[in-house]
Amino acid sequence: MGRHPTTPRPCSRTCPACGYVSGENRTTQEKFECTRCGHTANADHIGALNVAIRAGLVLPGVA
Repeated sequence: MGRHPTTPRPCSRTCPACGYVSGENRTTQEKFECTRCGHTANADHIGALNVAIRAGLVLPGVA
């Protein structure tokens, strides 16, 4: 598997369900809750998932 450069910058604030980006999506250090669609999950999982999506390793909506 090769390297896939991607920026992790807004990954933990981006909703993988609807794509909305907001600092308010990170309600706590560990909790993610999208203020647009209501999607909730562990914030670290969301960040890792978004990095994988951006790198093309996971298809959006499949993970």
